[in-house]
Amino acid sequence: MDEVAARIETLSAVTLTVSEIGRSVRFYESLGFRQRPGHTVAGFASFVLGGGATSYLNLLEGQPGAVQGWGRVIVYVSDVDAFYRQALAAGAMPEFEPQDAPWGERYFHLRDPDGHELSFARPLG
Repeated sequence: MDEVAARIETLSAVTLTVSEIGRSVRFYESLGFRQRPGHTVAGFASFVLGGGATSYLNLLEGQPGAVQGWGRVIVYVSDVDAFYRQALAAGAMPEFEPQDAPWGERYFHLRDPDGHELSFARPLG
């Protein structure tokens, strides 16, 4: 009998370690992230991303340390320029204005209060 290879289907969640859960929750909520409803756990928050194949951005309070070059979380948004203006209005300080990338996305970056790199993007065309 031939075995069928298992395949990766979707990303379930990304979990970031943060130094102050309350501060981080306020930051993400100010950008429009909405918390996952249901059971709460001290020192932990989960934000719902997307519609159909839902993914989550989790925050776990702990000792984040000084990790350099870990990468970034990329979140697709419906309108990059509108989301950029929303981020500015919420007090965020993006690293640059939205721009078109040679790899076919419009995007901008910012960092959360613990220095985690966030990219907000949308495929071009």
